Amino acid sequence: MTTMTSAVALPPGPSVPRAVQGAYALTQPLRGMRRLKERYGDAFTVNVPIFGNAVVLADPAEIKQLFTSGPDLVDNLEVNLGRVLGPRSLFALSGDEHKRQRKLLVPPFHGRRLAAYERIVEAETVRELASWPDGKEFATLPSMMRITLNAILRAVFGAEGAEFAELRELLPPFVTLGSRLAVLPITKKGRFNPWRRFERMRRDYDAIVDRLIAKARPDGDDVLAMMLQTRYDDGSGLTRDEIADQLLTLLTAGHETTATTLAWAVERLRRHPAILRELGESDGLLDATILEVQRSRPVIDLTARQVKQDGFRLGRWTLPKGYNVLVSIALVHDDDAVFPHAATFDPHRFDGARPDLYQWIPFGGGTRRCLGAAFATMEMTVVLRTLLRDFTLVPTSEPGERWHSRGVAYAPAKGGRAVVRRRTGGEQ
Repeated sequence: MTTMTSAVALPPGPSVPRAVQGAYALTQPLRGMRRLKERYGDAFTVNVPIFGNAVVLADPAEIKQLFTSGPDLVDNLEVNLGRVLGPRSLFALSGDEHKRQRKLLVPPFHGRRLAAYERIVEAETVRELASWPDGKEFATLPSMMRITLNAILRAVFGAEGAEFAELRELLPPFVTLGSRLAVLPITKKGRFNPWRRFERMRRDYDAIVDRLIAKARPDGDDVLAMMLQTRYDDGSGLTRDEIADQLLTLLTAGHETTATTLAWAVERLRRHPAILRELGESDGLLDATILEVQRSRPVIDLTARQVKQDGFRLGRWTLPKGYNVLVSIALVHDDDAVFPHAATFDPHRFDGARPDLYQWIPFGGGTRRCLGAAFATMEMTVVLRTLLRDFTLVPTSEPGERWHSRGVAYAPAKGGRAVVRRRTGGEQ
């Protein structure tokens, strides 16, 4: 049970100035976290730009307590992805308002709706794979980006024609710039500022959304149509700003992170030929393989909360109001005490067992767990199933690709390079 007390008890941590810690966090993000854990244990205190004073957690019991604490104790950060996704996005909302909006957005991404989206994902996968070179090495990440972008555009907007083409061109640089601005301490002041370019892109996006809203069919089965039909308990509908911000959130969260995980899946599978052979012989291992890729190569490292009441007791610690709490996903996933032989890529660890959602946390957790987790899982399953059905993925003995920060997400540094052979009729 969570209790409140006035005495502050923080975990140990580095004492160097914020600027020095910030430079270290930007240049050595994952390695830096691992070194801090080695030195201070599975909880430590940092002081870095954007997050300020923060406690980093890597203990599953304390993570569970954090995720299950109510919004009166811990809730959304004051500085959050709402800076780039908009003030009405789920990332920006807190408390009852977050709960109310989330309730409206859950239905389109679960149950029977997913079956309809599967057909879209497979069609986009087949279309993209048709361009893959036979026997020649290439980076798969750009292809995965196109598949997930086209699929989410069709699922969310039912977009076709001019708006579809405009969004396909606008969103990749828009998302890339937004991802970088989200993690860099850059103010919005000054004429020559990347925020100015971002704001121009946002105006272009809003204009396209306005046209799509005007053209939306009331009986459509895409997410935009459902959002236009949905109503709060008082009978009111979503405003235009709410729709635009939430759609941008869905497009961003459902595009880059899923594509990056798929590129990591290719990178991992090429270096584990025994797993590749098993996947060719049975469909049963595919789900476990996706879980293991997400465990061993999580594309997002941090999920966060902010303390809302003074003297919040969290496991061994007592935190003051205003402190941020960061959960390091990679530190938990890399812990041998949580996942035995954690450095080994082994999908069999998930055979017949669903992961503990306070230990396996690529989608975050609690009331802020990724809304599109089921959609993303379906998408990764369909893409990999189609890839392995139509192509032989050629193994490699090259070292694993390094982690490369794209702003918010960590991608394989060489783009998940692959060599494939197209399967002929009847080949298994």
